[in-house]
Amino acid sequence: MPGKIPTIPEAGITIDSHRSWVGYAALQHVLKCEAPLKGPPCAVSAGHVRGSVRFDKGIRLYDQRYRPDSDVAGHLFFALKHETLDLLVLKEILVSLGSETVTEIIKSYQQKQLARKLWFLYEWLTEEKLPLDDAESRIRYVPLLDSRQYFTGPNRPSVRHRIIDNLLGNRSFCPVIRKTEVLHKFIALDISNKVIEVMGKTSRDVWRQAASFLLLADSRASFAIEGERPPRYRIERWAQVIQKSGNRPLSMTEILNMHEALIQDNRFVTKGFRTESVFLGERDRLGEPQPEFIGARPQDIETLMHGLIDSHHIMTEASIDPVIHAATIAFGLVFIHPFEDGNGRMHRALIHQILTERSFAPPGIVFPVSAIMLERIEEYQRVLRDFTLPLMHGIQWRPTEKGNVEVLNDTADTYRYGDYTAIAEFLYRSVEQTTSELLPQEVHYLTCYDKAQKAIGNRIDMPANQIRDLIMFITQNDMKLSLHRRQKEFSALSNEEVKAIESDVSRAFTMQDE
Repeated sequence: MPGKIPTIPEAGITIDSHRSWVGYAALQHVLKCEAPLKGPPCAVSAGHVRGSVRFDKGIRLYDQRYRPDSDVAGHLFFALKHETLDLLVLKEILVSLGSETVTEIIKSYQQKQLARKLWFLYEWLTEEKLPLDDAESRIRYVPLLDSRQYFTGPNRPSVRHRIIDNLLGNRSFCPVIRKTEVLHKFIALDISNKVIEVMGKTSRDVWRQAASFLLLADSRASFAIEGERPPRYRIERWAQVIQKSGNRPLSMTEILNMHEALIQDNRFVTKGFRTESVFLGERDRLGEPQPEFIGARPQDIETLMHGLIDSHHIMTEASIDPVIHAATIAFGLVFIHPFEDGNGRMHRALIHQILTERSFAPPGIVFPVSAIMLERIEEYQRVLRDFTLPLMHGIQWRPTEKGNVEVLNDTADTYRYGDYTAIAEFLYRSVEQTTSELLPQEVHYLTCYDKAQKAIGNRIDMPANQIRDLIMFITQNDMKLSLHRRQKEFSALSNEEVKAIESDVSRAFTMQDE
């Protein structure tokens, strides 16, 4: 064992007589690092573990044969080999160890692929070049991420380290997304083609009506998620923004233009990126902030947003599944929280933007994901909290005289590196529900409505808006027109006409179910 590499005393990482911390958890414990660990902490057993690894009270417990060498190198290599890549935690650990220790590890284990991955990650994360010669050209390149475990970007070889950089971002913004069984199943459903199949079985007029309804429903739901009930003109204005999404490639300019279209009155809301801190949460009785979440510092926003756009281009080039792609970029924006107002609606608009840009959504159709998110509001809020709540422990802040917050430490990495796997699973659940329930239900209703409207129109001359109301009243009352409605809006109809119209509507809506 190389002598210059610090050892980790067993006593320093012992949990109890049967278990000891390993990997990230051991290094964090010894180095007093506080970055929130995304995955479950790992430990090694003092004895045998059936199946080699199992979960034990929130800990991932490994068999004793997985016990690493008792120096920091052993635990770093364990983390890189067996744990999910956690760039936020890894950077804090590497900075705490310092360049001399990392250099010694790489020199001592230079034939190890994991040492070269560590070398690449240290220089990539810290932008500090270690005093090491480039790797020999005879050494075979190895990918940084295993494509069997992660969604990966295009291959970008690093000649210095003989490592293939296949991350989904760059230093400014880099998400990690694991290939889970849930995501594999959703991708296999081929949801985009299922929507096209539904369209092929539906008349053009009905589909056009469905698209119009779904667009307004999504816009209305997007406001409702934030507890707002705006006037019709604001709903329609934002619907127009959604309808145009994807017509132009996503860029910084496009994001700013979309936000400007949302917030047209700039007397009370700063145009463009915010220049002050922002928090979400409550205030106490004295007006002091009690934040549940704090957005990125204003001075970090532009760099983070450029990184977000770069990550979007990387995922486009790598043909990452469109729903996973949309989840990462859209939620990445809401976590950065770059605007003074409208961040929630902007992040949901980006979902539409990317699904359309990546041709997941058929032309002319808007996936009403906001409507499904409204239905699943508790799950939506839980997904947001699960991502942001752990990050709050690393943000030092104080209240300002204006009742805002001031962030006191460098928090850019907090928003830069994240695991978006659970978020991608949530969005896919929402998109799948949209496709399997909401779209067919709306197409079914409009097809039935179209039949009923034509039948009533052939029977009696009546304005379209009255026919619409008549169908609505009948379908909402067990296929009967109530006495109240007959005596009020439709007193001019005879009893025979009412019975015939009820029969027309019932037949139209029943035939479609057969």
